[in-house]
Amino acid sequence: MKNRILKIILILLCIINVFLFFPVRIYAADGVEDAISGADNFLKKGTPQINNTELKKTSDTIYNALLIVGVALTAIIGVVLGIKFMIASVEDKAKVKEAFVPYIMGCIVIYGAFGIWRVFLVLGNKLN
Repeated sequence: MKNRILKIILILLCIINVFLFFPVRIYAADGVEDAISGADNFLKKGTPQINNTELKKTSDTIYNALLIVGVALTAIIGVVLGIKFMIASVEDKAKVKEAFVPYIMGCIVIYGAFGIWRVFLVLGNKLN
């Protein structure tokens, strides 16, 4: 009985949250002209003003920061795994070898992502 009441309360709370965070708004237009002028105003407000040099600076900053973090992480984890492998016993070396597989896959993903990002940036700059 308690579980059923709790489920009903949770469902009601979820429904209330949906209506609080995603309220339904109904817009009424007096005519077609009001709807068209409202749409035109919406489009004018939504037109982005993109500064290419600022976008390039921001992208380069993010790229360099993430690349530094990625290289630092892969280097630190690689050094730790290497030291563990050198000082480990025979049984522990097998465990360390198993840890190298996800490490290598992670390195491939990280450096591959940065390579793809750089290719898109270079191609995007040549299109401008």
